Amino acid sequence: MEQRRQEQEHHKKQQELQQLKHKDKSQQSAVASSLVKQKLQEVILKKRKQAALERTNSNTLTPAPVPNLKVKHKLKKHLNTRKSPLTRKESAPPTVKHRVPDTLGNKLHSHMHKHEYSSCSCVYAGLVYDSQMLKHQCTCGDNSSHPEHAGRIQSIWSRLQERGLRGQCEVCIRGRKATLEELQSVHTERHVLLYGTNPLNRLKLDNRKLAGILSQRTFLMLSCGGVGVDNDTIWNESHTSTASRMAAGSVIELAFRVAKRELKNGFAVVRPPGHHADPSNPMGFCYFNSVAIAAKQLQQKLSVSKILIVDWDVHHGNGTQEIFYSDPSVLYISLHRYDDGNFFPGSGSPAEVGSEAGEGFNVNVAWTGGLDPPMGDAEYLAAFRSVVMPIAQEFSPDVVLVSAGFDAADGNPAPLGGYKVSAKCFSFLTRQLMSLAGGRLVLALEGGHDLTAICDASEACVSALLGIHDPLSEEVLLQKPNANAVHSLQTVIQIQSE
Repeated sequence: MEQRRQEQEHHKKQQELQQLKHKDKSQQSAVASSLVKQKLQEVILKKRKQAALERTNSNTLTPAPVPNLKVKHKLKKHLNTRKSPLTRKESAPPTVKHRVPDTLGNKLHSHMHKHEYSSCSCVYAGLVYDSQMLKHQCTCGDNSSHPEHAGRIQSIWSRLQERGLRGQCEVCIRGRKATLEELQSVHTERHVLLYGTNPLNRLKLDNRKLAGILSQRTFLMLSCGGVGVDNDTIWNESHTSTASRMAAGSVIELAFRVAKRELKNGFAVVRPPGHHADPSNPMGFCYFNSVAIAAKQLQQKLSVSKILIVDWDVHHGNGTQEIFYSDPSVLYISLHRYDDGNFFPGSGSPAEVGSEAGEGFNVNVAWTGGLDPPMGDAEYLAAFRSVVMPIAQEFSPDVVLVSAGFDAADGNPAPLGGYKVSAKCFSFLTRQLMSLAGGRLVLALEGGHDLTAICDASEACVSALLGIHDPLSEEVLLQKPNANAVHSLQTVIQIQSE
């Protein structure tokens, strides 16, 4: 009996001991849970502070409330009635200054929407380049008189190699020539046969058709002693057609690889540029509109529904605008020096918003005011916060193509740009665009003629595509856009909100 009582007491003590252990573990768990909650609260508070700081740092224009992509705005001037384009070499117009309205004050804050970059199964960024594009040279043999020359892409490619970025991209696509059929998805048959063929490959084509078309060709004797289709755009009978087709085909190839998720994103180091070429005319160093052709091919062959084209070349992409002016499936947004139509090519008014079904899908951030002061980082950041990103996010594209001209970069001479956008700013803009379309982003080189400036900007953009973060300083983020920029942006917002 006594033994049984002792066993019961021992069992009771064991139960009490177990209860104490469980209580201790519960207390430890509660403490741990409390610590976790405290850490989470600290993280949330930190993120809220960071978000508040970014909103405070914006100090730019308030975006148009729910930008209306289908505006009912009548064009002030039809594209066909604008005055003749100026040559790229012509000087800047007289400065036009605008005062910031007093009512604006500190209300000029932005609310740029934040999107996580949607990564794809592929981890590689792609580069495309081909040495055949170097052969497009003036027959005069003197590059010093030609801003658009082979040294541009040669220097960029060398810089990417020197910095190790080419190796980090892992995938270097070999360029290819666009087919005549691909070119004709944008350009007329006449244009393609005139500028997409050379003496060698014409032997394979219909001689009767070619004879009639080639007889219509007119060339100019340039002051340098070479030949051109206009005062700026040189022609080399043996190599221009191949180089131009190689540029277009390379952009197509890269865009397809990105759209199909074989690559995360990419940068096309190509020349000659393309965004001035319209369906039937070469212009401003351009023969075939590579970005527009890539967009058309994505639509026709991969059934891509919505494509955003952002053009940050300092010159308006008149060709790209014309090609998609009535197409609601392509949103074209251009940021360019306009100066009331006095800067090459003279097109790109904020009132040019598209036509028919495409009305509202053409957005021109047309900077006016000359170079007093020149536009720079603060102005381009303000444009992205208040116009570009809100409208792009509403459009929700499937693929983003960038006409990545770097003639707005600091270092390009006034007649060819004169702006002061830094390489870091181009990197920032690239990262913003990476938040769209699940990260399907392709940059294609357009203009930019100061070698150091275009190399710095290209390096910065490729670094951004690779996920290398080089943040802008707080001073730049806090800087307010100048009065001319504020006026220009207000005009765009007003028109796009109607």
